[in-house]
Amino acid sequence: MRLIWLMCICILFLNCEDTHSKKKKKTVTKQTTKEQTTPEKDSISDDTKTYPVLDGLQNAMEFFLEYDKHHKENKVRLTTDFGTIDILLFNETKFHRANFIYLTKRGYFNGTQFYRVINNFIIQGGNSDDKKTAKKRASIGKYLLPTDTNRGYTHERGVLSMPSGEIDNPYKLASPFEFFIVQQHGGAHFLDGDYTVFGKVIDGMDVVDKIAAVKTDEADWPLHNVYIRKAEIIN
Repeated sequence: MRLIWLMCICILFLNCEDTHSKKKKKTVTKQTTKEQTTPEKDSISDDTKTYPVLDGLQNAMEFFLEYDKHHKENKVRLTTDFGTIDILLFNETKFHRANFIYLTKRGYFNGTQFYRVINNFIIQGGNSDDKKTAKKRASIGKYLLPTDTNRGYTHERGVLSMPSGEIDNPYKLASPFEFFIVQQHGGAHFLDGDYTVFGKVIDGMDVVDKIAAVKTDEADWPLHNVYIRKAEIIN
């Protein structure tokens, strides 16, 4: 009889030990799974993968070639101190279109200025004496775009153009961050072949004329800064 009682006690003890082990294993499994999924969540929110820092012509070309496939927008509105300017970007100049759309979506143009103004010639924008603009450029990268002047577009009044080559001339600043709008009546065709025309003003030439008429210093910088308050994609 005593032997039977001892056997029952042993069986009961083994069952309790087995149940405790199963609970312990289940807790460890949950904790391990949680630890494994946390780094994956952090890596998804890594902005450097979404916006690589562009470095040089080849890097930029590869980036915008891929960017062009997924971002087909071609209209941008610039809200300035004098009103809004609506721009249509040409699909034929895809690198320049993609670049302008990319900079608009990154918020680069917000707070920049029309820093070079010559009445009956051009208004040039996309730069600023604000340190924030320099920081934006650094975060986006340092690169150039290829010249694309054989698409049949010329420097008519109202076109959007970009200096795209390293030319030793103060009017031809080889920077994808900057652009100019031809304000001259009759166009400025002596610029053809040196600069890439990649868009045109479809609404707001009266605003362009107002900006072109402001008083400037000897370096053609407006005496009172003319800001691009906001650049946004429109339909």
